[in-house]
Amino acid sequence: MLVITHLLKLMLLVIIITVLALPLNAQILTLQQCIDTAQVHNKNLQIGMNNKALSVQKSKEAKAGLIPKITAITEYKYYTEMPTQLMPLSAFNGPVGKFKETQFGVPHNINANLQLTMPLYNSQIFGAIKTTEIAEELTELQYQKTEEQIFFEISNLYYNAQILNQQLFFIDTNIINTSKLLENIKLLKDQLMVKATDVSKVQLQLEQLNTQREIINSKYEQVMNALKFTMGIPIIQNIQIEQNISFQKSNEYASSVTVDVRITEVQNRLLLNELRTLKRSRIPTLSLFGTYGNTGYGYDEKPNDFLKFYPVGFVGVQLTSTLFNGTITKRKINQKKIEIQNSEIQMNLITEQNTMLIGNAKRQKIVAYKSTETTLEQIKLAKAIYEQTSLQQHEGTATLTDVLLADNSIREAQQAYLSAIIDYLKADLELKKLTGNIGSITIKR
Repeated sequence: MLVITHLLKLMLLVIIITVLALPLNAQILTLQQCIDTAQVHNKNLQIGMNNKALSVQKSKEAKAGLIPKITAITEYKYYTEMPTQLMPLSAFNGPVGKFKETQFGVPHNINANLQLTMPLYNSQIFGAIKTTEIAEELTELQYQKTEEQIFFEISNLYYNAQILNQQLFFIDTNIINTSKLLENIKLLKDQLMVKATDVSKVQLQLEQLNTQREIINSKYEQVMNALKFTMGIPIIQNIQIEQNISFQKSNEYASSVTVDVRITEVQNRLLLNELRTLKRSRIPTLSLFGTYGNTGYGYDEKPNDFLKFYPVGFVGVQLTSTLFNGTITKRKINQKKIEIQNSEIQMNLITEQNTMLIGNAKRQKIVAYKSTETTLEQIKLAKAIYEQTSLQQHEGTATLTDVLLADNSIREAQQAYLSAIIDYLKADLELKKLTGNIGSITIKR
């Protein structure tokens, strides 16, 4: 029984060690999955969500200005010197125009009141409510802009990582071909058919490829770290991307109003509302107020000491109007008009710039797509030439230099192909952004 127990423990230990020794498979994420992850974990988007919640609270705060306010006021006064009043002697059948100083009141005064105030009309409060509503809309648009910018950055990083991954694939293929060529050259050297310098040339080519692979692999790791940072996940988390580049000719995108233009429009509306509020600040404000409480009087000298309270209450309406404030309002109105002019100019500038950039992106996209087709054919042709030259070199009808030149042609064609893909993907992404389709196509709301 003891032997069986030890065997079970040993088997369990082996299983645990085996499981821990297994490498953790990296999760392969699509571009959409990277964007979905960023919408949950990206810190900038979290700040944007908090700003949206903040704007909602500011709007509620402005509307709360219309709710009646109740204030409790308690006051105690002790007069070390009683206030002096002048009494006309004529009130006591004395001469007219003669007065006598006298002191009224008691030393202890206590007031405890509830005061109610409610605005009936206040242009500043109504203007603030409208301003916060527009500001809330502006915050939503700014969040959308941040969201689109995050999508743009993630897409760029994702495409760059795919391109670097494709470069690594090409380099690995070239390393395999060069390694085979090195073996053939070494065999020919052993047969005294080639020189030792020929072997050195191929070895140098192989070392250069290995060095290039290390550089590209380092760049790939840097891009992946930047991608994980933008997604908002830990750098140590192991993820992978799809190796195959989803590359196909896309259709034209229907132009819509971009977020930048909408933000400018809302900012213009905000300035117009601020101008209206400034103009209406000259209108009198009307408020309702009321007070109810008790007033206490006390006397502390015996034998007539006392403390008595008497109720007090009143209601009223207050009309307040500014007659002259030193032309401050006028200067503010003039400043706001200039700001509105600049806002309108900025809106036209953004629209014209967007139109120009759309045209440039379309042209770049067309050129890049044609380049991909051309360079892809060049890769096929360069590979065919390399295979034919290698065969001729093996048969002795071509030199090693011819083989190395053919190999360089393959690499140049591969690099040109990847560059064309990069240009196309970036132009396509830029076109989506400029036409207002970057969010509606990929981002899920």
